Amino acid sequence: MRLIHPTALVDAHAELDSSVSVGPYSVIGAHVRIGAGTSVGAHCVIEGHTTIGRDNRVFQFNSLGAIPQDKKYAGEPCELRIGDRNTIREFCTLNIGSPGDSGVTRVGDDNWIMAYVHLAHDCQVGSNTIFANNAQLAGHVRVGDWAILGGFTVVHQFVRIGAHSMTAMCALLFADLPPYVMCQGQPAAARSMNFEGLRRRGFSPQRVSTVRAMYKALYRDNLTLEQSRVRIAEMAQSQPEAADDVAMMLAFLEQVAPGRGIVR
Repeated sequence: MRLIHPTALVDAHAELDSSVSVGPYSVIGAHVRIGAGTSVGAHCVIEGHTTIGRDNRVFQFNSLGAIPQDKKYAGEPCELRIGDRNTIREFCTLNIGSPGDSGVTRVGDDNWIMAYVHLAHDCQVGSNTIFANNAQLAGHVRVGDWAILGGFTVVHQFVRIGAHSMTAMCALLFADLPPYVMCQGQPAAARSMNFEGLRRRGFSPQRVSTVRAMYKALYRDNLTLEQSRVRIAEMAQSQPEAADDVAMMLAFLEQVAPGRGIVR
């Protein structure tokens, strides 16, 4: 308890590892659990059924685990679950889930979440993502691993953002963003694939070439979405090294809602 500042208010029922540090004037609620090595800065409020894993850095002035901004919410015991080794910078708001979905807002591991980011109820964020300042997610948004959201990106509810994708500053997403795709604009339009990011993550030239071919099928050959899926499926046979990349793209496209579509 020597790591808990004397001005912090930690509920007696909260479960904090002995190595957790809590800064001045922070408030930790009764149903909060925080794992080893995590630090909580000054003036934070962590409430609700919130579970935070190991070695996270929560900077000052954050609100984690507050009830969803959903008029239908009636006090159900929904959750916020945050994994390990995440960095959450100043003035972020991460809400618990809602009974209208899974009831859980979830953040994976090794994410870099910059200042003023909002994750609404039932958002599902993977691992190794980057959210630049003021990225704003409405409810029920899904974000895949290694995605990068530029500053002031705004995402409509129920939109899915694929793994390894990237949004430019001030992008406005009303449609699903497939894996690997870079987008820009209001509303967002596809610009290219995140080739440099893939190279930095160790993608072989063959895998990068297949990603380029998938982009061509989706955006350059005037194909319907169904025709693009057929073309992309054929790539798994000709490029076995990229079979997992093709499978991930196909799985994403199969779940595109007809009324929403993909970023074009």
